Amino acid sequence: MNEPVVLAEISRGQFLESAHFGHAVVCDDTGNVIKYWGNPDEMILPRSSCKMIQALPLITSGASEAFRLSTRQLALACASHQGAAIHTDAVKNWLENLSMGDADFRCGAQMPEDRTAREALVKSDHMPCQFHNNCSGKHSGFLTLSKHLKAGPEYIEADHPVQRACLDAFEMTTNAKSPGFAIDGCSAPNYAASLSNVARAMAWFASAAQRSDRISNAACTLVDAMRLHPELVAGEGRACTELMHAMDGKVAIKTGAEGVFIAIVPEKKIGIAVKVTDGARRGSECAIAALLVAIGVLNPDHPATKKRMNAPIINWRGIKTGFVRPAKDLTI
Repeated sequence: MNEPVVLAEISRGQFLESAHFGHAVVCDDTGNVIKYWGNPDEMILPRSSCKMIQALPLITSGASEAFRLSTRQLALACASHQGAAIHTDAVKNWLENLSMGDADFRCGAQMPEDRTAREALVKSDHMPCQFHNNCSGKHSGFLTLSKHLKAGPEYIEADHPVQRACLDAFEMTTNAKSPGFAIDGCSAPNYAASLSNVARAMAWFASAAQRSDRISNAACTLVDAMRLHPELVAGEGRACTELMHAMDGKVAIKTGAEGVFIAIVPEKKIGIAVKVTDGARRGSECAIAALLVAIGVLNPDHPATKKRMNAPIINWRGIKTGFVRPAKDLTI
């Protein structure tokens, strides 16, 4: 079995101080691996990077049409948001249209990452609620699907019709039977797959416009929603949002906890999956930026790129002390 390789390096002065090891895979629309680093068969939990897969049944079931969901709502269904007002207001309105509220969620309360929202809660002495959870958009999609199916309230249970539909979509897009699941941070099942099969799923999304079947049309709709609304997929200052803006909406990218990152590149019909073994966001952001530059869809001189790839490390006095750089062989 191939061992993890260096994907990102951290220098201080002339010294290599740290390194982020991991695995990365690039697949084409036929399912072939174009190139890989480390072990392409590494079994991973894709975490939030696979939210667009979990959102497929929301469309294919007819729920999205029945409840007249907008592209903004579909982007939120794929999001790991900051809990800013732009996110929480939209989620509240979505649930109000379902005649539901915070108590119907099963994702748990979370302090928002958005600074303005977080400070407002602290100053008001209010506690965060489930609307603030970074997965509340995904869970709004789950609740919409559950209501459409007339299923029970415990939509996060593995045997619930919502999660069975998500598993079917996951195994169809990855083209493999999942060996099992673990419980995600938002309490929903997160199914495992090899990194190469996650990349294949993203290549399937990237090539969906070539096909006319219902689920491929749903994939196109979700990818278009993500590319149209990058600010809803993550938020201000986040890699997903900034890098999608930097690529002028040509590519959909999505992070997942513990060092996972994916990219869906429709114009080249390829999918990318990255896993940094130490789980560091710094390493996965550097690696995905480098791969997007390597395939020619991301400008290496864009500020959003330079913030993550060949990014300077600045100390408390404003002195440049080192850099975060991708591994030299992270090219295609």
